[in-house]
Amino acid sequence: MTRKRIRDIRHQELINAAIRAIHKRGFASVTMAEIAAEADAAAASINYYFGSKEKLMEATMRYLLGILRQATLTNLAKASTPRTRLMAIIDANFDDALFTNPQCSVWIQFWAHAPYSESLSRLHQINRARVKSHFRAELKNLLPIQTCETARRALQSYMDGVWLEATQTSQPLNPATTRKEARRVITLLLDN
Repeated sequence: MTRKRIRDIRHQELINAAIRAIHKRGFASVTMAEIAAEADAAAASINYYFGSKEKLMEATMRYLLGILRQATLTNLAKASTPRTRLMAIIDANFDDALFTNPQCSVWIQFWAHAPYSESLSRLHQINRARVKSHFRAELKNLLPIQTCETARRALQSYMDGVWLEATQTSQPLNPATTRKEARRVITLLLDN
């Protein structure tokens, strides 16, 4: 087992603090000082570790995308059919480690800011392309070709809607229930 460097630990602490602070104050309003205070650090530490607030935001988004990527790989490794792989992709997008109130809030705020930031826009485009590719790969084996794209859009729109709705609630999210509901949506799409 490799030991974590102090730099890596501090880097993660600042990312976690950014998630909490952005969830509380909003992407546009939060300051570097507020993020640093959330991490019990000096504002200069953000510049030291990331170079700027924008770079911290990019690192935070990369961190969240990493959680999604790992959940997707883990789930796909257990799936053996197109239908179970499709379910695995959906499950990954509502994974316990990803689908939390603060992270949903940050995720939606980042994507809303993406058109105004080249680095966030690039991450958004990569993520959307990856999701499209995953869905298309499985749907082509499950549906007639002429309905695959409509089903893919419906699934992506459903996921986006659930995430957006999650940012509007003060109640704790229940990823297991959300996965179960998403699986029902897939069943409706495939079995009709």
